[in-house]
Amino acid sequence: MFQGKTAVVTGSTSGIGLGIARALAARGAQIVLNGFGEAAEIERERGAIAKDFGVKATYSAADMTKPDEIAGMITTAETTFGSVDILVNNAGIQHVAAIEDFPVDKWDQIIAINLTSAFHAIRTAVPGMKRRGWGRIINTASAHSLVASPFKAAYVAAKHGLAGLTKTVALELATSGITVNCISPGYVLTPLVAKQIPDQMKTRHMSEEQVKRDVILAAQPTKQFISIEQVGSLACYLCTDAAAQITGANLSIDGGWTAQ
Repeated sequence: MFQGKTAVVTGSTSGIGLGIARALAARGAQIVLNGFGEAAEIERERGAIAKDFGVKATYSAADMTKPDEIAGMITTAETTFGSVDILVNNAGIQHVAAIEDFPVDKWDQIIAINLTSAFHAIRTAVPGMKRRGWGRIINTASAHSLVASPFKAAYVAAKHGLAGLTKTVALELATSGITVNCISPGYVLTPLVAKQIPDQMKTRHMSEEQVKRDVILAAQPTKQFISIEQVGSLACYLCTDAAAQITGANLSIDGGWTAQ
């Protein structure tokens, strides 16, 4: 399906980003991984993508707070593979604190990684996409791009900003063969989320099922986690010709959270 295409996926050494990268690779795309982690674990995941799907896969250690490194990642991918056809801006971090206590450095870091990095990646990738007359840009937003939660000022602000950036760039590129969309998941059962469950069980004196249903999934009417595979499948669909007229959209995959 995506043979001959190259996908750059930021924040893809684990969790949702890795799931999207693997889903694209399963359909034939060459992959550029990016993110932090143990070198051996990153190499294991890169090697697994190449072996499991028979595609080329590389890794970029570009720091998403550094514009020059972000641009360099895109340029290197174009040099290595000949093009960047699919760009998934997935990198993100979180910090929870009351507004009066929110550390300024954390605000700056979250805005840089969750929002500004997407701007720098997009502006670098778009010229090549325009020349080829085809491109797919997907921004991983969140239910928090549509609704807010207390104590998450920077994250909510960044995700709302990402939704606005998506709409603006989609309008600019509407006649270029390039689509630009957001995917906004609710709670996804990533390894990071799963690790929180035992602590919540202990702190709240609840069973695992109670923590999942009444604490983590309190806002999701279906009371079910979104799976990484479901997010990956939606990302892949947005890259198909069937989705060529979907642009500027913010697609919720949140178990009904933002329908309330």
